[in-house]
Amino acid sequence: MMGAPVSGSILGNPVTRVEDPRFLLGQGRYVDNLDLQGAVRVVFLRSSMAHARIRSLDLTAARRAPGVLAVVATGDVEPATAPPTPGLPEAMVRPLLARGVVRYVGEPVAAVVAETAAQAVDALELIDVEYDPLPVVADVRAAIADETLLFPEHGTNVAIRMDPADGAAGEFFADCPVVVRLHLAGQRLVPAPMEVRAAAATWDGPRLTVWASTQVPHRLRDDLVALYGLPADEVRVVSPDVGGGFGAKASGFTEYYLLAALARIAGRPARWVETRSENILGMVHGRAQSADIELGGTRDGRLLAARLSIVQDAGAYPMFGALLPQLTIQMGPGIYDLRRFSGSAVSVVTNTVPIGAYRGAGRPEATYAIERAVDAFAAEIGMDPVRLRRQNLVASDAFPYTTATGQVYDSGAYQEVLDRAETVSGYAGLRAEQQRRRAAGTPNLLGIGVSGYVEITNAGGMGDAATVEVDDAGRAVIRAGTHSHGQGHATAYAMIVAEVLGIPVEHTTFVQGDTDEVPTGIGTFGSRSLQTSGAAVELAAQEVLSQARELAADLLEVAAADVELRRDPVAFRVVGVPGVGADWAAVARHADDRGTRLRSDITFEPGASSFPFGFHVAVVEVDAETGRVRPVRMVAVDDCGRVLNPLLVEGQVHGGLAQGIAQALFEDMVYDEAGNPLTVALAEYGMPAANDLPPFELHTSQTPTPLNALGAKGIGESGTIGSIAAMANAVVDALSEFGVRHLDLPATPQRVWAAIRQALLDRGSVHAAQDPVHDPNRKAAGE
Repeated sequence: MMGAPVSGSILGNPVTRVEDPRFLLGQGRYVDNLDLQGAVRVVFLRSSMAHARIRSLDLTAARRAPGVLAVVATGDVEPATAPPTPGLPEAMVRPLLARGVVRYVGEPVAAVVAETAAQAVDALELIDVEYDPLPVVADVRAAIADETLLFPEHGTNVAIRMDPADGAAGEFFADCPVVVRLHLAGQRLVPAPMEVRAAAATWDGPRLTVWASTQVPHRLRDDLVALYGLPADEVRVVSPDVGGGFGAKASGFTEYYLLAALARIAGRPARWVETRSENILGMVHGRAQSADIELGGTRDGRLLAARLSIVQDAGAYPMFGALLPQLTIQMGPGIYDLRRFSGSAVSVVTNTVPIGAYRGAGRPEATYAIERAVDAFAAEIGMDPVRLRRQNLVASDAFPYTTATGQVYDSGAYQEVLDRAETVSGYAGLRAEQQRRRAAGTPNLLGIGVSGYVEITNAGGMGDAATVEVDDAGRAVIRAGTHSHGQGHATAYAMIVAEVLGIPVEHTTFVQGDTDEVPTGIGTFGSRSLQTSGAAVELAAQEVLSQARELAADLLEVAAADVELRRDPVAFRVVGVPGVGADWAAVARHADDRGTRLRSDITFEPGASSFPFGFHVAVVEVDAETGRVRPVRMVAVDDCGRVLNPLLVEGQVHGGLAQGIAQALFEDMVYDEAGNPLTVALAEYGMPAANDLPPFELHTSQTPTPLNALGAKGIGESGTIGSIAAMANAVVDALSEFGVRHLDLPATPQRVWAAIRQALLDRGSVHAAQDPVHDPNRKAAGE
């Protein structure tokens, strides 16, 4: 339905996205199709070496090439480095162009500015660069050894170390008769948004304007202000339509920072749009976090203590990704009432692409660790994994609940949601079918995986801004400090205004991503938008309603207490007087006549984070003869507080589930020992297609948060956070009859087949290693 208010409340009803017609008709406005008269094109020379000194760099021939306006290397332009990340060593700050040493394949070394992209690429081929190779640190084990240092002046490859708050050691598991331990090797992922990175810059006298595909236009503006020493009102950043971000476009990009200097050199607008290969090797990667998890408890299934030790690969230059273990540790206890939890971490640099935020950013790692450990514990004591979870969940009457890591969960109903997930998935029937197949010795193994999760949204409890205004045509104009790049803010925020003011969704204009139009904002990441700017929209709309009632009273020559807003048709009317009233346009014009405006600017500060939660059940079939995993079902029961628009929630969960399943089964950014990337195209990387994914069965629970009037929490990352562990648990569950207790991700056919074979070899069934399906010991192992 379109957005005229329905009977009762528009909130909670499925309202189709007002954004979509423009995109479906090809009317999206992206950086690459902006009409920038006289714009030149920029391309970057990128390092082909993982670690080397730049012996020589000859730009002469490139500078003489046809159409070339400039070719620059470090020292030719200012600024020279990206803004430092608080909490990380300044010695490891990232240069905009490599300074003497390259530290990963794909690092920008030089930039070419030319009339056309083709001319720029041709000139790029004329740059003569010679390298003296240096020893490569390609993985975290080599980095921790500190035998080769990426930043010798810093004296270590450790970017940051996080010690356990309680110094846990020795007697930590003294009261735990059962302790399970797992090593979790975390692969790195390529965010791969549909739209690659793109930016353009131009100068109008002293004023800089930058267009960029970013989730955080205000942060980019503030960075440019600092880097170029400009007054804040002399920098404008516009983030037009953005074709996906997934957290990765919330990172600072050297190319974006440098573009302003290149536009100044050219004396014309400058535009850069990377290729897909550049995106894979130049944009930040995600995850790359390995961990050791220990979980202790009793033989009757009471979980008592957990300890998590993390090694984070930060890539060549530590950025936000180096800090992600903080979130992982904070959320380490998950949904369980654990007496003790200890976490420690070390982030190290390696000769690889830097790590940044990627959908979930530290929280999927926490859920994966605790949920794999819970399944391992259940297997160790011979208890059904759902039963073990049920008897250790935080009770529904315990909220707000303070965890062993000091997080205050605002609201939850874990028991009820687990019960629902068990029911809607038909869990008992799935287990019966699994036993039937095992008894029959079929090669088509069935695996059932369960994962409960709780995640933190709007970490830090930050606020954000919104403005609601009604113009002379009676239309609502909404301005937001968040940034929608697929989330549906134009629809969600318009629904809130429709609920308060009665102005239909289709009579609303939404403005975002322009720092001139919206001077303050934080941006969109960490599933924060509805509970910050959305809540601000609600408050601003209430203030506009109050203003309008006073103006309508003046216009109608009655007391404000005698004026009410009626919905059919929408107009202010005098109580008890039929036919006398004024619509929104009349009230707005009356405001103009009085020299004022129907407008409210609000910054809402929730003051705390919210904690969505849920349970996911994954069902897989594994071909024991080939190792191929086929995801059969994915059942998700998610609670994001009050649901304002089910269609938007379903869309976010769909995307999250797809990315979580992709991590569990397909995706892996691989480097060799020399730091050479081996998966440099989507065909090699393992990006799944739609037919690689199972049907999604979505269900919701609604436990409102007390932190905002809407009762809303975040939902953008929940699908990913819950699904990775559920799918991993399902694969291990399928293989458990062979004695397999853990499998590193992704669960590729080669890895699954090798795990079955190794388990049989370890058991002494050498003959069965060539024919695992007909192993005579198979049934006994599964019992």
